[in-house]
Amino acid sequence: MRAADFVQSYFDAWNHSDAKGVAEHLAKNGTYFDVPSHQQHSREDLVANLADFFAYEQHSYQLIGEILASDNSIAFQYRMYSLDKSHEDWFGAEFMMVNGDGAVKITDYYDTSSTTRPVIVNASEAVTPKYAKSGLDPSQLQNYSSKLKSLMDGEKVYLQSGLTMPKLAKLVKCSVNHLSQAVNSGFGMSFFDFLNSYRIEEAKTMLSQCGPQSQAILDVSFAVGFNSNSAFYAAFKKATGQTPAQYRRAFSPSSEQA
Repeated sequence: MRAADFVQSYFDAWNHSDAKGVAEHLAKNGTYFDVPSHQQHSREDLVANLADFFAYEQHSYQLIGEILASDNSIAFQYRMYSLDKSHEDWFGAEFMMVNGDGAVKITDYYDTSSTTRPVIVNASEAVTPKYAKSGLDPSQLQNYSSKLKSLMDGEKVYLQSGLTMPKLAKLVKCSVNHLSQAVNSGFGMSFFDFLNSYRIEEAKTMLSQCGPQSQAILDVSFAVGFNSNSAFYAAFKKATGQTPAQYRRAFSPSSEQA
């Protein structure tokens, strides 16, 4: 495997918003680790997360500098442009442990503050600044977290299929960076996991209501805000350990009789 070809194929998948294509660069049991959000994903999880990410955001990715490679590792820097100008450019660095034709582990470091660049020292070590906190104090964090809960619990904004981080930040009346911090620090999860947690709970309520007027599972997935049925299935199974159909069967009259 030539490192340059592998990285070019990887960038092509990102730039074509191809979630499956990105995930296929992982080995079968490979993992993708998002350092700032402390999230680790299997291939299946990564497809589900990226499907939502690509549905909500439009970006272009560009390689910065040279690709550094050894027998079992690849490292490079990148820049992410927002095509809809919803936020400033992001800089990042990725370190890949490779085996054969796939990556055993992809570690993604990035900085959304656009004030500093991650620096790759060599092909076996990647160094990056910590996630930018940009001065959000505890009282502001509590304020934004409270607004988020009000919007999610009261107004159910998560049902909007086109809800993006910039749109939610406008509703909370804060910057995208501060919103990301409020979700990460206040709720201990990434934006997409936070959003999907509400959608899955809504879906569980709908799926538990069995009867002649019950909605089809496909209709439920769109009703709770997902843009694709595959993303809904992957997120639902990740959250519950069951497929939507399996979850629904537990509430059917036949299962109660059994």
